[in-house]
Amino acid sequence: MKVISTNIIYSFCMKENQYTEFKESWHDEYIRYISAFCNTEGGALYIGIDNKGEVVGIEQAKKLIEKLPNFIAQKTGIMPLIHLRERAGKEYLEIEVQPSAMPISVHGRYYTRSGSVTSELQGNQLNMFLASKMGLTWESVIEEDFSLEDIDTETVERFKLLAKDRVPSIEQETDLQALMERLNLVVGGRFKRAAVVLFGKNVQKYVLQARIKIGKFLTDTEVLTTDIVEGNLIQQVDRALDILRTKYLLSYISYEGIHRREKLVYPYEALREALLNSIIHREYFVSSEIQIRVYEDKLVIGNEARLQDITVEDLSRSHPSRPHNKLIADVFYKAGFIESWGRGTQRIIDNCVAEGLSVPMYEYKMGFLYLTFSHERVNEQVNERVNERVNELTDTEKAVYRLVANKPSVTQLELAAELRLTVQYIRKIMKALKDKNYIERIGADKNGYWKIIEKS
Repeated sequence: MKVISTNIIYSFCMKENQYTEFKESWHDEYIRYISAFCNTEGGALYIGIDNKGEVVGIEQAKKLIEKLPNFIAQKTGIMPLIHLRERAGKEYLEIEVQPSAMPISVHGRYYTRSGSVTSELQGNQLNMFLASKMGLTWESVIEEDFSLEDIDTETVERFKLLAKDRVPSIEQETDLQALMERLNLVVGGRFKRAAVVLFGKNVQKYVLQARIKIGKFLTDTEVLTTDIVEGNLIQQVDRALDILRTKYLLSYISYEGIHRREKLVYPYEALREALLNSIIHREYFVSSEIQIRVYEDKLVIGNEARLQDITVEDLSRSHPSRPHNKLIADVFYKAGFIESWGRGTQRIIDNCVAEGLSVPMYEYKMGFLYLTFSHERVNEQVNERVNERVNELTDTEKAVYRLVANKPSVTQLELAAELRLTVQYIRKIMKALKDKNYIERIGADKNGYWKIIEKS
């Protein structure tokens, strides 16, 4: 529990912030500030100080000290420390509040503090707050109306077939209830929400937002066609990818001898990995679906999510695996859908780079995480970009730079062979390009790639 030393904060900060609120006099409605401090990181409510941080003093301070402890305890159930302070001959009160491990309400309303603003929690924000305070996640909440008869046995059998490599004994499990318990989807004989979305026959009856919406867009506002993918999560993966492949995405046709080959404009494995990441990390408390927007020149996958102790930049390099929905992630891992090492985002990038596509871009805004695949191939876009900058390079540096721009995954050994130079000399050239801020290395030597740094 974080303890706030409010005296220190006040002594050096004469303005309202995350931990301080100033009021010239007491009004009973100000009890909401007590709730807000309890529900966030603690703080202090000062009575007798104006919003400029200047002490104006209060009358009958001692009488107020006698009233407030019982009043606050009756309304919130907590007992804050109340101090009588004095400054320049004027008395004021400091109501010191520590953060609470339990949610604190006032007349059934819950408040939180963000900066100097106190807000009431409502809707999905309130649900997420209460679950977090109680140590619960959405997927671990019990779904009272769900029973063994609501489980789709075909999905269960498919899961067992998929999971036999990682959990060999699971294929022989014939007791459906025992299987659900083994997957940690049951508590006290009742099913968790994770069981509903993973194996349910009619998932949207219980969780309408657990679905995927796919749309073909001419512009951000003009939609040509829309498909909604429902069913349980295991079914949704294949259904969504099939719809994308057959209805929304172009395929390149090539021939290997007499064999006809079709290749999607975006790598199938990259799309699959991105979709799995969206399902595992999305926030199911909210009412939005996973959204896939297909444009003429790009594809955007968006889902409402929370980044947990990582940044958007971290997603493009090695980072810890912290799935928001651990139960769902565990079932997907056992089924062989995902790995457990946090390399899913890197594999997406690797697959695109290997196909000559530009690196997919992650963006986080307004609570949504977006992943954008670009239709444009690297060798189609680099020439103009390269020509803008190469004039200041030596001829050898220009040659290396062009090769790297057209094939970001190229190795130093390949560069040496292509240009008939030694590997040692190539290393020297690469260092010079990095020092001149033309390129940077993303990821490890084995699985990483070269990123072209745009001209400012």
